Amino acid sequence: MSDDHSYEDLVAQHVSLRRILRLFRPHWPVVVALLSLLALGAVIEIASPFLLRAIIDEALPERNMLLLAVLTGGSVAVAAVASVLHVFQIELSARTGQAVMHDLRSRLYGHLQSLSLSFFTSHRSGEIQSRIANDIGGLQAVVTNTATDLIRSIGVLATTAIAMLALDWRLALLSFAAIPPTTWIAHRVSALREKIAYQRQMRLADLSSMAMEFLSVSGIILARTSGRRKALAERFAATSGDVARLEVEAMTRGHWLWSLVFFVPAILPASTLMLGGALMHQVNPVTIGTLVALIALQEQLLWPFVELLESGQQLRSARALMTRVFEYFDTQPDILEPKRPATIERSHMAGAIRIANVSFAYDKAVPPALTNVSIDIPAGTHLGIVGATGSGKTTLGYLLARLYDVDSGSIQLDGMDVRDMTGEQLAGILGVVPQEPFLLHTTIAENIRFGRPEASDADVRVAAEAAQIAGLIATLPSGYDTLVGERGYRLSGGEKQRLALARVLLRDPAILLLDEATSALDVQTEEAIVAALARSRGRTIVTIAHRISTVRDADQIVVLDRGRLVERGTHDELLGRRGRYAALVRS
Repeated sequence: MSDDHSYEDLVAQHVSLRRILRLFRPHWPVVVALLSLLALGAVIEIASPFLLRAIIDEALPERNMLLLAVLTGGSVAVAAVASVLHVFQIELSARTGQAVMHDLRSRLYGHLQSLSLSFFTSHRSGEIQSRIANDIGGLQAVVTNTATDLIRSIGVLATTAIAMLALDWRLALLSFAAIPPTTWIAHRVSALREKIAYQRQMRLADLSSMAMEFLSVSGIILARTSGRRKALAERFAATSGDVARLEVEAMTRGHWLWSLVFFVPAILPASTLMLGGALMHQVNPVTIGTLVALIALQEQLLWPFVELLESGQQLRSARALMTRVFEYFDTQPDILEPKRPATIERSHMAGAIRIANVSFAYDKAVPPALTNVSIDIPAGTHLGIVGATGSGKTTLGYLLARLYDVDSGSIQLDGMDVRDMTGEQLAGILGVVPQEPFLLHTTIAENIRFGRPEASDADVRVAAEAAQIAGLIATLPSGYDTLVGERGYRLSGGEKQRLALARVLLRDPAILLLDEATSALDVQTEEAIVAALARSRGRTIVTIAHRISTVRDADQIVVLDRGRLVERGTHDELLGRRGRYAALVRS
């Protein structure tokens, strides 16, 4: 399939006039007021040519100074009213446009938050950011100004056309004859520039992705330690050059053809004068006042018409942006919120977990990550999950946290399927500490408080002590007000893990899932954390680990191998069997 066909298919799939108009529905009172002002302004502006005709055909020949004063005063009044209306139009247009953009940005961000983890593992974060910032940002001028100009131009054209027909239908039809060829020209040029605008936005997304990836702390470290700074700068410059070239093409493609749009209005007054001169000697003659007034109306017709064509061209380019934005809106989440969520309270949750015959595959074309896994975890107990790399440990954690849904089987918490819980309900029961925690570029206190913003300073300190990081914080000059840097790069790996653990402990979940959450800690600190967690009664702990020391004191240990549960028991029981677990201990 060609690129042109691919683009047209995307437009047909995601963009329609009805869908665009729905963006304005929540703001219909302001839109109605704006349309009313635009219509009133268009009606008022057509009074000027009629006043001009009366001045030329009546007031001046008859030397009627009173009539001349009334007519010229009327012209000034019309201009004054039109100016005042224009001010109100600009204000309402700006308010409407910004309200629509705000809704669009907020809705897209909220929708992206609802998408499953698989969407984010298959899309670049820079691409996602580009669609929110560049694509919606590009729509701002169109929605705020172009749409208003389009409506205003249509109103002026309609009222002006009626006025021209009222003055002299023969001269009016000559003027109207210029509309079909210029419309065809505009359509051709707009179609060319729209596809270029789509390509430009794709390259802008590449630019955003490169900046986000290689101007991050990790990217800078990689570039400098790999000796690739010059190559990355050249790659960025090449992509930026593509963006610049496409920007130029988006503004100039078909410009020779577009120049005819301006040529036609230039020759029309001369043609009108020729026809008007011929009609002055006919049975129904054209007066000089009529001819002058009609030429004035011609300008009032043709330049708004040219603006209408330019607005149409900008709207076609905006359609390319809307295609990219609506494409994300039409991406459906794999994880759906239940229509009738379970009714649960944190105080009534004991933390029992039942994993029943669970199977899951990331891709149907490859072997499943988990096959018929069943585990019962009594409330308040500690389960250890071990296995070689690729055995399915982290996948099981993802399913428990419902970052993915099982293909078959079920996962229940206190007898309730996790698919019957809302995301907020599950997050209130289950706390997750990943191997690579994400920290915000803010203070230590705010990072700990993220999941429970209302927590007191005392609560934050208690959580930090449980996570064995309070002592470190006390040694810092700014204490809990210390900035951790982007993604916590001012802290070591172990410090970040302990901070993430404190963040989860502050929420006091009934179930705690630790996915290699102590892998960066030294043995003494790890033992202190394990001991502290063991003292927290009433909490179910699931620990995914490579290091046997992390789970050796667990009430139950399960061993996964290539997605299957191959062994279960206590540390001593599994050692005695001399099976897969014992081999892991020896290795």
